[in-house]
This record gives sequence, structure tokens and C-alpha cells, in this order.
Amino acid sequence: MTQHNHDVPDTEPYDAGASSLAGQVDNSVMAELLSIRSSIDNIDATLVFLLAERFKATQKVGFLKAAHRLPAGDPGRETAQIARLRRLAEEAHLDPAFAEKFLNFIIGEVIRHHEAIAEDHEAAAGRQDAEQDASQASQGSAVSPGPQASAVA
Repeated sequence: MTQHNHDVPDTEPYDAGASSLAGQVDNSVMAELLSIRSSIDNIDATLVFLLAERFKATQKVGFLKAAHRLPAGDPGRETAQIARLRRLAEEAHLDPAFAEKFLNFIIGEVIRHHEAIAEDHEAAAGRQDAEQDASQASQGSAVSPGPQASAVA
């Protein structure tokens, strides 16, 4: 996930008035169009921040699953979520098929992230195990008197 630094201005500022219709439609129509688009821009920004928050939460789930060696996906949960969001979409007068496609895309990304977290966790655990084995081996040879030392004692 890419994080955006809000303190650094974009290299190319966003032009809220950008349109290929400029100069082709009446000024009052263009003003209304830009006003509506301004609302859309605000909604899009909110969606981005909401998705970022959602992925922060699912990342925590990914770490928990990795720590307990749980599978990245949970088909029962996914099926229930899709059914729930389809119902919500219907109530909101949004095409349920679109809502399902959108959620399936998000679920796919979450599972991909969980798999990457699990791989990283396994690799780190493997390194930690190797380090412990090496440490125990070096401690074992330093602490344990060999057969020759015990014969002298």
C-alpha cells in the first residue's frame, strides 16, 4: 500500500476544472457540472481514506493470522460479507453486482497482502530458528566439557 505525504505538494496539482467540454457548453451548465464534480471529488477522496483505514485493519488481521498460521482467506467470512454488502447495496439503490465485484476486488487484494505477510512471517521465523540453533550450538560447545576434559577432571 502506498502512503501519501500530505505535507508535500503534488508535483502536478490537480485541476478541478479540467474538462474537454470547456468552451463547448454554456457557462452556467459548465458551472453546475463543476459543482457536481466537486462533490464527486470529495467523495473520491473520502473513499481513498476509507480504503486506507480498511487496509490498515486488514493488515492487523494478516499479522494475527500469520502469527497463528491461519489461512490467508476465509471463504465463510467472504461469502457472508458479499451477501451482506449485496443487501446494503440494494438498500442504497446501488447495483448489487457492482458492489460484489468491488468487494471481490478488495478481498483479492487483502488475501494477497495476507499471503505476503505470512511469507514474511515464515521467513522471519526461519531466520530466528536458524539463529537460535546457531546460538545453542555455540553455547553447547563452550559450556559442555568434551569427553577429554571430563577424563582429566
